[in-house]
Amino acid sequence: MITKVAIVTGAARGIGAATARRLAEDGMAVAVLDLDEAAGGGTVKEIADAGGRAIAVGADVSNAGQVADAVERVAAELGAPTVLVNNAGVIRDNLLFKMTEDDWDTVLGVHLRGAFLMSRAAQRYMVERRWGRIVTLSSSSALGNRGQANYSAAKAGMQGLTKTLAIELGPFGITANAVAPGFIVTDMTAATAARVGMSFEDFQAAAASQIPVRRVGQPADVANTISFLVSEGASFVSGQVIYVAGGPLS
Repeated sequence: MITKVAIVTGAARGIGAATARRLAEDGMAVAVLDLDEAAGGGTVKEIADAGGRAIAVGADVSNAGQVADAVERVAAELGAPTVLVNNAGVIRDNLLFKMTEDDWDTVLGVHLRGAFLMSRAAQRYMVERRWGRIVTLSSSSALGNRGQANYSAAKAGMQGLTKTLAIELGPFGITANAVAPGFIVTDMTAATAARVGMSFEDFQAAAASQIPVRRVGQPADVANTISFLVSEGASFVSGQVIYVAGGPLS
């Protein structure tokens, strides 16, 4: 069986790194894509030390030229990509009246434009092979969250993008799904805690008290869900938004 090749964006740390490691464990060759190529070296080393195959690739996912070059490089060095995980993201949280146009453009650019550019570049390889998996990271914030007008709009847009990709690409054997995490312990949630003036420990405890399973999520919780969605066994699951949040949100 031919080894599947996955690209995971924003894979230097957090959910992206956990996903890259999990897909490597599943037998895939993995391109660890991040804005800073050197930052992906740690994830690549972890995969290699565990017997997997991975490369670090640097690219700004909001830049069409860099995206095209990155995907072509992956195809040349690892093989044609058949799995794409759109995980790259940033936050520029603020209340609407304080939010700048740059705050808005940066977040929409990395999340929504980035997912569009990466999906457009990768899908042609999937179409040629009549097999592919695209998973895009949305968020429970897509339902609305104070201080995150930009992030919420981007994450909601990614759900619409996902459903449209599922419709357009389904005839070519390609599925597209979105995973919407709730509270996951990452650098991003730590930054949110700092923004609201709480210690990260207290922030996690407060969040856990509101989650039905009474704990916060870990990056591996999201990675495990993505692992299923990109598997052969998930071929009849497409256009869905799966909330990985310890309880119902919608």
